[in-house]
Order: sequence, then C-alpha cells, then structure tokens
Amino acid sequence: MAPESASAMAGRARQRMQQDEEDKITRKAGNFAEFEADMPKLANRFSFSLKDNLSSYLGRSNPFYENVNPKTDYVWLFDNTAYQNRLGRWKAEFVAAYFVKNSGKDLSEVVAWVSEKIGLADDEQAKATIAERIEPLLDQILPAHAVEIDLHRVNVRLGPSGRDGISSDELAIPGTGFSDGQVTTAKALYTGATPQKIHYAKPSGWAVLSDVDDTIKKTLTSSPVGILKTTFAEEPEPIKGMPEVYKHIVKELDNPPFWYLSASPYNLYPFLRKFRETYYPTGTMILRDASWMNLAGFLANLTQGTEAYKVDRIEKVNRWFPKRKFILIGDSTQSDPEAYGEAYRKHGKWVGAIYIRKVMGVEGMDEEKKNAPERFEKAFKGVPKDVWYVFEDPRELYAKVDALVQTE
Repeated sequence: MAPESASAMAGRARQRMQQDEEDKITRKAGNFAEFEADMPKLANRFSFSLKDNLSSYLGRSNPFYENVNPKTDYVWLFDNTAYQNRLGRWKAEFVAAYFVKNSGKDLSEVVAWVSEKIGLADDEQAKATIAERIEPLLDQILPAHAVEIDLHRVNVRLGPSGRDGISSDELAIPGTGFSDGQVTTAKALYTGATPQKIHYAKPSGWAVLSDVDDTIKKTLTSSPVGILKTTFAEEPEPIKGMPEVYKHIVKELDNPPFWYLSASPYNLYPFLRKFRETYYPTGTMILRDASWMNLAGFLANLTQGTEAYKVDRIEKVNRWFPKRKFILIGDSTQSDPEAYGEAYRKHGKWVGAIYIRKVMGVEGMDEEKKNAPERFEKAFKGVPKDVWYVFEDPRELYAKVDALVQTE
C-alpha cells in the first residue's frame, strides 16, 4: 500500500469493482448481488472534520496534520519486509491505519443482522466474537493524522494519513549490521498500537508469496452467508498439511521471506495476523485498501477485481526484490492461477514455481469450471510445464520443494 495520485486512485477504484471471469462465476453462483442489496446500510465512515477532509489531499506534505490522540484514536502498524537499495542501505514501506475508537454507530445492528443470517442469534459468546472482528469495518477512519514510532532508538514519523485513513512511507531504516532473515520490532510512541515486525531479506535467494483463503486457511465456501460465518464467527483453521509444508520450505530453502497476499480488506489485519502467527512462518501480510466500503462492500471486496489486485501487488514485490526467485502458492477458488500465470509471463524466471491447490467440496462453487484442466492450461499459457503444478494433497509438495533445492 503506497500513496497514489488522484488519477491513480481513480484507476484503483475502477480496478476494485471490475470483474474478471472467475469473479463472475463466483458471484453468480452465490447470488452475491441480491444478498448485498439486503445488507444493513451503514452510517457514513467519512464524517471527519472539514480540516481533515480538505488537508487529506496533501499527503505526506500536509502541514495541518495532527498526531493521534491515544484517548480517542487507535492505530495499527503493519508488519513489513526490508530490502536493500543499490548502496546496500536497508529500506522498507511502513504502513499504518488510523481509526476513531468506538465510533461504529451501527455495531449492535450489524452484529444482530450477521448473527441472524448465520444462525447464531442466541449465542452471546459468538456475538462477542462477531463484534470484535467486525468493529474495524465500522469504526470511522482518520485522515490527516500521524504517529511517531521508535525505530531502533530513532523517533520516526509515519504519515499523515490520506483520505483512506492509511499512511504509507518508504523509509530508510536507521542502523547497520542487519542480516538476512533477521526480525526486529518497531513500536508506536505516545499511543497504543499493534506491534510491528520488520523482516530483513537480502536481494537474492528464494522467497514465497502465498494466498490465504483456501490456500492456507480453511474457508470452503463461496456463499455470502458462509463467508460471513467463517470470517466473523468461527475460529480460523489451517488447511490440513499446509503448516507442515511451509515449515519444510523454511528448512529446505534457507528461511526465505514470506508474503501473504489476500483479497480481504485491511480491516481484518489483527484477525489474520494472529492466525498467521499461530500456524505459519512470519512474514508480511498484504491486504486490500478498503476503507471506502460499507458492509456490503466487504463481500464485493473479496469477490471483485481479485486478479487485477493480485497482479498489482505482485508487481510491487517484484520492484523490491527483482533478483529473488519466488514460489507462488494459491488455490483454484478465485483467480490465483490467472494472476500467477500473468506474473510469470511478465517476469519470467523471477517466478521459480507455481503451486495451485485444487479445492473441492466448496459450498456454492462451480467445481467443474473452477477445476477444469482447460482452465489451468489457459491460465498458464506460455508458462513451462515444469514451473506450475496443481495439487490436491499438500504432501505432494514435499518432493516439489526438494527438487527446487537440487536445481539451485
């Protein structure tokens, strides 16, 4: 996530709502448009002051910004991955999200609606879980604000935030002597915030970019109700066998850096970060910038423009690590094959392997179309046969990873 010009922001808005062929199949099978039309209409999340509204257009040069107020605001600092520039200095993109505490006026209404839809209307414990996870989708975003962090004993300002309540700054990291695979921590000053881990990765070697839903986290539904249930009410479960495969990758490929690329909105960051920390190697979580949305927009965010979004984020990682060789891991439920095939056609040998999990037994999914051999052949047109592989059992990947070691 990085600052954008007005024209780029307009293009990104169009990209969010465009539908590729796989999106159309998913949305039609699940009757998403009809379901979204029935979802609660929320209060305006952009009800900020006139000063914040107008000055938010000025970006980092905004002279009218304010520091976050720990009594009224809260901040998330996102984990990142540091890279070395041509001079060997370490840099990284520092992203922060800003919110107003307890400002989601529709929280109780939305919790009641979701609880009823997924059949948990009388389950108070489940309602509490729903409220905790859904509140960041409802709380008011906070533009034109900044936060200071302690970055290796140097005070550094992040922000101010833009109109989407997010700040993104590519900064040089103070200090020297950082090594490949090292992880350090940055902390917010004068306010509470999620902790931030900085992962250091040298320019060369293997790296992994992984999808999340139905690749490493069990979702197994393409229906709107199913998505609401697995996202807001249930404890997230890993795909059986995938945590072990990722540990094998860490061991055999010399502790490569990991990126986790999801179409989920960044408002789910703490939830997804905790899941990743519980089951999978440390790494950077890449989520969609989606503060513009309402609750119905949450579903649209997951099911529209996913291919274009993933291709765009892969391009960004490529700019930071053009000499790394990447393993791209995804599944057949959405547009991972198409996005990864496009990445190979653009960057060739930068993509060392593509592994696609063939997902079956998904509620509301047209398995015949999603898992058709013709689909994969089309998605990977121009990609050598020995680069891409469709698997059903994660144990199939052990030999594939071992073969990568032997070809180094």
